[in-house]
Amino acid sequence: MEGITYLARQGVVPSTLTRAPWGGSILARPGMHLDPSRPLGAAGWLAVGVLAGFLAGAVFYFVRAWGDVSDVSMPPAGWLFLVLGAIVTIAVGAGLMGLLFYSSRHGKDF
Repeated sequence: MEGITYLARQGVVPSTLTRAPWGGSILARPGMHLDPSRPLGAAGWLAVGVLAGFLAGAVFYFVRAWGDVSDVSMPPAGWLFLVLGAIVTIAVGAGLMGLLFYSSRHGKDF
């Protein structure tokens, strides 16, 4: 029960907590809410800093790589397959997310 007490102190409504069907873990029901006015703690700011560092590294790598390949040309077929690959990737992601929401709303999740 100490997990429920901890979650209650964190702003989770105690009546929305339930035990997971596979063991002793505690899950929150859809009615769960946290206090959005509560400021981030040290772990939250650490996570924000790490994610900002990843973003800065990705932008730095992108700028360097773009500059290194600026004189390389791609034929029209390459552009076609690049665009088709992006469209198919987005369609597959959207389809999987749609299936996730559909199964969640129809009680097919475990």
